[in-house]
Amino acid sequence: MGDYFGGVSAVFSGMALLLLVATLLLQQREIRMQRHELALQREELASSRDELHRSAESDLRALHIELTQMAMDDPALAEVWNDFPGVSRQTLRQNLFANLTFSHYLLVYRWGGITEEELLARAGTLFQSPAFARYWEASRSAKDVLPPDSDEGRLFRIFERAIRERRQRGTPPPA
Repeated sequence: MGDYFGGVSAVFSGMALLLLVATLLLQQREIRMQRHELALQREELASSRDELHRSAESDLRALHIELTQMAMDDPALAEVWNDFPGVSRQTLRQNLFANLTFSHYLLVYRWGGITEEELLARAGTLFQSPAFARYWEASRSAKDVLPPDSDEGRLFRIFERAIRERRQRGTPPPA
């Protein structure tokens, strides 16, 4: 009888070992699935964070436009910024609008909606305008100190490249 139960015990021990191995394999598979699910959740959170950032940036852009519009409508308000002191009302309005244009291209560039080559072409077109060229000269010193690795610093350097290329082609600066 003892030998009989000894054999049955060995069979049960073997089955227990097989079940233990099967359980470990299932747990390992479950852990892999959980890791994959967590990775997907992290990606989704990063995507949501990026969208929230873009939404906040868009709201900030709308506020910038509203403040600029107020300054364009009322020169007394434009004096608060004092970015272009001593210019005529028309020049002030043009400079503020040119700044909005530059900010627009910055946002499009930052969001990946335009390549550097496309920006270069658009900047070349903008510099055909005497009003934009005047704005650029008035604001160049403030933009020149931007960190070169920032989006705005890179955009500034693209616009400066457009100016250099116009000069190399012999295109006179606008009056």
